Amino acid sequence: MKILISADMEGATGVTWPADCEPGTEQWQRCRTMFTSDVNAAIGGLFEGGATEVLVNEAHSTMRNLLLEELDERATMITGRHKELSMVEGVQTGDVDGIVFLGYHCGAGEDGVLAHTYLPNAITGVWLDGRPASEGYLNAAVVAEYGTPVILVTGDDRACEDAESYAPFARTVAVKDHVSRYAARCRPPARTAADIREAAEKAMTLAGRLDPAEPTAKGMEIEVDSAQLAQAAAVVPGVTRTGARRVRYTSPDAYEMIRAFKAVCTLISNAMEKDYG
Repeated sequence: MKILISADMEGATGVTWPADCEPGTEQWQRCRTMFTSDVNAAIGGLFEGGATEVLVNEAHSTMRNLLLEELDERATMITGRHKELSMVEGVQTGDVDGIVFLGYHCGAGEDGVLAHTYLPNAITGVWLDGRPASEGYLNAAVVAEYGTPVILVTGDDRACEDAESYAPFARTVAVKDHVSRYAARCRPPARTAADIREAAEKAMTLAGRLDPAEPTAKGMEIEVDSAQLAQAAAVVPGVTRTGARRVRYTSPDAYEMIRAFKAVCTLISNAMEKDYG
């Protein structure tokens, strides 16, 4: 049984404010250890539950946050940016029997610790086929086309609630409880590691190849916080403005949907100015 872990950082143990997960800060250095602890706990539980191979895909910011030198030696890790499927890189091999969304969070405009969708502030809302879409929701649509089930989700309590919208049968572990966007009631890493390990072991009962979801057209709508960002996004062929701060596009399947979203986010981020956004 081969399992993929998509490891994001905002939903990791102890992470509650931007400096905790912004590469290069003192707090980021401290929180990298707790992030790696979460991942190692998941790896341990997955192997105890019957996994024969675990691949970790770094999915946060620069995608160079996990401490490879402290990673469980039974796993391997994809680190670095500019990957075909970004947060779920590795699933396209077609032999992944289950995926873990570790350290995930709620989507843009929602209540949750460090809630956002890809870009922390510029994107204020994302909808897939008319439904509010977090990163988990978008990534679940992608992995479904490869017949890979989401078996475990970890993050704050709101992220666990969000998982019910895209992986209702998955195990969930709340490592902290939402107080505000930048505050949470946190469990210590010794406790969260034990909870994640136990849940990962039990989640292996959900692993197993599924029939790939039939590719269908996906309609994506994105709201940004200023008009020039919508203008920038509309440079992508097929992306049209539907309002001063909204754009929309339709893709033939989830694979193209997430790749187009990545392109849109790149243009939006490059159109932002330091003080005015």
